[in-house]
Amino acid sequence: MYTRPSLEKYLTYTNSEPPRRPPLRAFQEPDLKFAVTISRQSGSGAHVVAEKLADYLHTHFSGSRDPWLIFDRNLAERVLEDNNLPKYLAKYMPEDQVSAITDAIDEMFGLHPPFWTLRQKTSETILHLAERGNVILIGRGANVITRKLGHVFHVRLVGSLEKRVEHIQEIYGIEKRKATELIAREDRGRRRYLRKYFGKEIDDPLLYDLVINTDAIGYENAARVIGESMLERTTALRLYE
Repeated sequence: MYTRPSLEKYLTYTNSEPPRRPPLRAFQEPDLKFAVTISRQSGSGAHVVAEKLADYLHTHFSGSRDPWLIFDRNLAERVLEDNNLPKYLAKYMPEDQVSAITDAIDEMFGLHPPFWTLRQKTSETILHLAERGNVILIGRGANVITRKLGHVFHVRLVGSLEKRVEHIQEIYGIEKRKATELIAREDRGRRRYLRKYFGKEIDDPLLYDLVINTDAIGYENAARVIGESMLERTTALRLYE
């Protein structure tokens, strides 16, 4: 059975003098700052692609002073830690899992902070992480939150329902019907989350630098395409500075 990859990966880099026109295979800049956001359809392989992208960046980038981190579900823990909030609140923080009615009732009885407050704190943490660089941020409207940061590269992963169901079955070891229901629920929630809190449509291609069909090119190639696109754009920006 497929084992879900770790959500944090620490990578180190070696320092070396940058060539005049850095090749794609070894972009070197001691103070270079990067971040990546990944929006995804459920089951399109975001976690696998993120891990493979981290490996790609380790091989092709050098000169970075900070480790790379991948944030998805573990982002909730970081938000709570940054704001000195109790750990039990993590159950309220998956993308759009709490309805407006539930939020209002729970706030009335003081059971937890309003979901709007948790969403705001999440956005603040995402922005802080992206500003530091060397992070891959999955979901939670990170592409919208960081849209004004020029060093952040935005990606959307999509795939056919058939392939995505197969991927979810492989990850969780569940039957096809349950995998299909899980995908529908997560996709619906993520679409609602972005629309409700950011006024954006998750399928709008203009929100992304790159939209990739993982059916067509696979996870390994998806990571390579993302990494090469980042390097090409950064090379162009450096040449015009």
